[in-house]
Amino acid sequence: MYIKSTVAELMNVLLCATCISVVLMITGCSEEVEYTTCDGRNKVKVAEETEGQDLADTLMAQWKRENPNRNWVEEEKERHELKPPADNSSLLKGEQGEGHIYGNYTEKDLLMWQRETEKLVVEGSRIFHSAQLLGSQVSVSCDMCHPHAANTHPETYPKFQTQLGRVALLRDMIHWCIDNPVRGEHLAPDDPRMRALEAYIMAQRSGTMMNYGKH
Repeated sequence: MYIKSTVAELMNVLLCATCISVVLMITGCSEEVEYTTCDGRNKVKVAEETEGQDLADTLMAQWKRENPNRNWVEEEKERHELKPPADNSSLLKGEQGEGHIYGNYTEKDLLMWQRETEKLVVEGSRIFHSAQLLGSQVSVSCDMCHPHAANTHPETYPKFQTQLGRVALLRDMIHWCIDNPVRGEHLAPDDPRMRALEAYIMAQRSGTMMNYGKH
């Protein structure tokens, strides 16, 4: 029993395009191979010689059926006018050779960086616009005072914040807003929701010059 090179090709396709890894299990003496997605829920048995793209399509179809909210990132971007991350394509141009800090990276790496960064920002937008995700006791979300993160001015922090009576960072003011007008759940500095909120607010001011201390 052997597995053809199409399996390696499949792994490449899934990892890049769908973030699904493949676990192989050879079943008895049959000529079928069983593939399991990394979430452990989807399995498919196919002939050993199945082409990589066909197998990738089969697994992707199963994953889509199990994940009806799979397009949440694009949907959130459309709803709330999120700004795109920086274009880093210039890193792969010019004298990019061995020993260069970006010498071993490819377009695939840049795409992964972009998607992961954008995903954090979009998650922040989702929380920012949801009283439920903020844990509000009065059904208030951040966007009710700051539509699309307007007038948050993250570029002015650190600064002396009059509401707090001390010098504050952006996350300190986020805390104040959650504790007061939102009446929501207090978030630790390293809480994933706090990180996402901070990322979203900063991303929405992309291109604005830093000017700490400004009122």
